[in-house]
Amino acid sequence: MPAHCFESLAAQAIVLAGPTASGKSALGIELARLVNGEILSLDSIAVYRGMDIGTAKPTAAEQSAVPHHLIDLVEPTEEFSVVRYLRAAHAAVADVRSRGRTPIFVGGTPMFLKGVLRGFDPGPPADWEFREAVEADLQAHGVDALRDRLQQVDPLAAHRIGKNDARRMIRALEVARSTGQPISHRQIQFDRPIAASKCRVVALGWPRKMLHERIAARVEAMFCGGLVAEVQGLLDRHDELSRTAAQAVGYREVIDHLKRGTRIEETITYVATHTRQLAKRQESWYRSFSEIRRIEVDESFDVVGVANRIVDQFAEQSDQANRRKSS
Repeated sequence: MPAHCFESLAAQAIVLAGPTASGKSALGIELARLVNGEILSLDSIAVYRGMDIGTAKPTAAEQSAVPHHLIDLVEPTEEFSVVRYLRAAHAAVADVRSRGRTPIFVGGTPMFLKGVLRGFDPGPPADWEFREAVEADLQAHGVDALRDRLQQVDPLAAHRIGKNDARRMIRALEVARSTGQPISHRQIQFDRPIAASKCRVVALGWPRKMLHERIAARVEAMFCGGLVAEVQGLLDRHDELSRTAAQAVGYREVIDHLKRGTRIEETITYVATHTRQLAKRQESWYRSFSEIRRIEVDESFDVVGVANRIVDQFAEQSDQANRRKSS
């Protein structure tokens, strides 16, 4: 594997995923208590300092109870890529394991999760001038024309990438232009799944109606907890946020509210709608990972009980593996 690539961390850590508002954070803390663990955030927006309410970042009390890593890494004016995340994640896993403790990734960002589970080839750096030109073409001619363009350059990538996922299509075009090699060829080694029985990866699954109710409650709590004031403070301090930070669900709608004067009730509705859409995309991603075992929960969700179920499941998995080795 090339030196600049990142190997899978699946064998070195526990991974707890799930859609937004599914209860991952509380469950991760309880799991950490049971296995002498420390939490490694799997959230692409929690890396930003000052973006606390909209990310449901762990409180000071939660961080005091269990050590947390990979949060508050950079200012919200900075771009933060999968490469930067994985570099920090590999260092954090090595640090936690060196102290005899268990790294537990907790979060829902699919691209970060994929990099942790299967490794990652970062490819060339971003070419913002090229991206802006392609985005202008996208606005002028639509996503179907973008897909046709990618089909000519990298048919396999065009087939694999979702029909409306313009961001990934643009990246595929960018990689082919910069390297002369289709991105689908470069990523083959990172598309090989790991059997669920050979890693410790779970995701919480809720009935859709209940998850939507939890999302609605989460969004209401964010606004009651001062999300608008948080965003205003970020804009006052930094004037303008990075592309990644400014497009985060919850933040982009409030920025629009502050700049254009949209009604707050309308803004809250937009955030709830976009959060439900985000959760749906997350769950679609999780279904594509063979590594993930789904843990079904409902209104009787008990953090302590579910954490113990997960630990028991991992223990049984380990026993079965040992029996296979000795037979």
